[in-house]
Amino acid sequence: MKIHHVACLEDNYAYLIIDESTKEAAAVDPVEPEKVLKAAQEHGVDIKLVLTTHHHWDHAGGNEKIKQLVPGIKVYGGSIDNVKGCTDKVDNGDKISLGADVHILSLHTPCHTKGHISYYVTNKEGDDPAVFTGDTLFIAGCGKFFEGTAEQMHQSLCVTLGSLPKPTRVYCGHEYTVKNLQFALTVEPDNEKIKQKLSWAQKQRETGLPTVPSTIEEEMETNPFMRADLPELQVCVFSYKLITISWFSIEKKVERIGRKTAVEALSEIRQRKDNWRG
Repeated sequence: MKIHHVACLEDNYAYLIIDESTKEAAAVDPVEPEKVLKAAQEHGVDIKLVLTTHHHWDHAGGNEKIKQLVPGIKVYGGSIDNVKGCTDKVDNGDKISLGADVHILSLHTPCHTKGHISYYVTNKEGDDPAVFTGDTLFIAGCGKFFEGTAEQMHQSLCVTLGSLPKPTRVYCGHEYTVKNLQFALTVEPDNEKIKQKLSWAQKQRETGLPTVPSTIEEEMETNPFMRADLPELQVCVFSYKLITISWFSIEKKVERIGRKTAVEALSEIRQRKDNWRG
């Protein structure tokens, strides 16, 4: 099994998942179909199916076009997500085969959209598995809660995705890693793993290289949203409170605040990320 990035739009990633024994491929969120088909041609593979993570245009917007360019192609998407161009609806636990050796498991990961699907991919050769998380899980971040709740995002991140094997490679929908890690440091300023990964990610981007994939294990070490279950994070969520304003000075105080539950901590972190202008 081979996986290739295809950079699309401003900061999106589409992906090719290739079954090497048959040279058949799946395209994940091919928002720019011509670009994805060109990549498939360069790798000598035929795209047999599309895996759509959710209905937003920058993920599903190429589905109708790729159906025109590849007659008969199957387009998978969440059964309750109203995915444009979908030919085959999937629910949590549904299985899809690619070629002879690649197996795909659909995981319902709602919140960003109500029918968002992540795709967990394994093969018979025993390679490390991969999961394509769209806009639910980013490297060091998560998607906005457009159609769901903090409870749903906690279930999606910390239970559904967090229960996958730690070596599972994480392929997300956007290149947001540097900004996400910079924010993560405002939540856990003493987390050495975050500092190290931020330095690495900045070097990757300076040379034009992607920061994707990560792994589930790395996310559990560096992603504040996936660390919301940890007591040490719950007491290390920072509140920046403006306490003095005058003609001569603006003073800010940092205070530690505890949250009673992981869901409350995750919700608080999301609100702060939404308002962060770093």
